[in-house]
Amino acid sequence: MRKFGLPAVAPIFLLVATAALVAASVRALAANPHIFQRPALSKDLIAFGYAGDLWTVPRTGGKATRLTIGIGIETSPVFSPDGSAIAFTADYDGNTDVFTIPSTGGVPYRVTYHPAVDQVVGWSPDGSDILFRSDRNSASRYT
Repeated sequence: MRKFGLPAVAPIFLLVATAALVAASVRALAANPHIFQRPALSKDLIAFGYAGDLWTVPRTGGKATRLTIGIGIETSPVFSPDGSAIAFTADYDGNTDVFTIPSTGGVPYRVTYHPAVDQVVGWSPDGSDILFRSDRNSASRYT
């Protein structure tokens, strides 16, 4: 009985083919523009979501700085009126809530804890409150 199998050069061929495919993909990605989602503007910075994290870049251009990193997905950045903080929507533990972070980076601070989805919308004019929308139920339709 004869066994049919891959020739000895097949693993090498697969490795070379995979490397060529990866190199072609990297070239294609470099040639295409990236999609930066939901940009927000302050006096000096632009904040945006990319690859599930928040980033900032100077309005004059330059190198982007990642503000958040982790297992969650952060979206919808909104600068405070004075530009010192960014409110954003994130899903870290299976629930979407509102968080803040200093515009220079740091540890996110959780603002909402309700099990319903909470999405940041903006700030009050004086920067003392964060506006967000939610699909929470209330006892009265007027509250």
